Amino acid sequence: MKSISSAYIHVPFCSQICYYCDFAKVLIEGQPVDDYVDELIKEFNFYNIKNLRTIYIGGGTPTTLSPEQMFRLISGISENLDLSVLEEFTVEANPGDLSDEMISVLASSPVNRISLGVQSFDDHLLKKIGRKHRAIDVYKSLEKLHRAGFVNVTIDLIYGLPNQTMEMVKADVAKFLELDLPHIALYSLILEDHTRFMNMQRSGLLHLPSDDKNADMYEYIMQTLSEKGYVHYEISNFSRPGYESKHNLTYWDNSEYFGFGAGASGYINGVRYKNHGPVHHYLEAAIDKKAIYEEVLGKKEKMEEEMFLGLRKAEGVLLKNFSKKFAIDFNEIYGEVLEKLLKTDLVIFDGERLSLSERGFELGNEVFEMFLLDR
Repeated sequence: MKSISSAYIHVPFCSQICYYCDFAKVLIEGQPVDDYVDELIKEFNFYNIKNLRTIYIGGGTPTTLSPEQMFRLISGISENLDLSVLEEFTVEANPGDLSDEMISVLASSPVNRISLGVQSFDDHLLKKIGRKHRAIDVYKSLEKLHRAGFVNVTIDLIYGLPNQTMEMVKADVAKFLELDLPHIALYSLILEDHTRFMNMQRSGLLHLPSDDKNADMYEYIMQTLSEKGYVHYEISNFSRPGYESKHNLTYWDNSEYFGFGAGASGYINGVRYKNHGPVHHYLEAAIDKKAIYEEVLGKKEKMEEEMFLGLRKAEGVLLKNFSKKFAIDFNEIYGEVLEKLLKTDLVIFDGERLSLSERGFELGNEVFEMFLLDR
């Protein structure tokens, strides 16, 4: 485990449940939050971790914690780390939760990157998707973060929302560009089971843009951000050069990582695992029994994931690295797949590196499916 250099830490609490979210989360009211923070620290320290390159505290909404709880969490997981090798420490934040006290705690800690869940700058849309904050909260939070010295700030936006038009998407992108931030993640709305939006869809009450309009929105986003100097380095992510998410690249590079907290997933020693989701079950489980699901990946599964994840990145997959990592020639495994793909406009291949084309970014799942070895 000494080679593992990244850790994800899950805070499942929210002050309001968004209509599209299927992450492991729970309303914070009445929850044993202090006990949960204590247990997170215990789970982290159980592994005796001394060196990490990236840490990501996500949720849920981590900033629903009180400033005191956030201080205790960050202090507890960082006190035994060699901070000289910690390159990126991200905390997800909701614009409506960033009090002066919370920002002070974050600014005085090893945290050096903030991810704001903006989703839209349109107040009407924010209300429609169940978000608690409004656009003015985004501007206020960014002003406070910049004043506190945070430069590496990213925001999330969602497109393909109910009743959202191309004009609304263009307005959101324009407002992002006015902020001159170094990074943005843009996600198409995906309907998930056990969400309010899925229930509305099944009842015929949800009016979403067509697939063609969704594709038009994505094409507009890609073109506009690229023209403004942002690097489209992953299907849903754009950054100024040097501001790519180092932590998320851990996932897309198919590297191993720790996952701590209720419902958190991790990947250690070739095993993908997931912790107990309900908070009380997580608290009741012994430190070495947190995981309720484990999957030992065989060589086939590892090769498939190498392609699925690697092709999400603009740089794609270097074939010689694949062959070296799995001690097998790429063409022996995927030669026929490559030959079929080269007859499409979905990939780019220069003889050494395979990557998605712009159209491939739009239709990535069609490409990924071709690398399933049991197809």
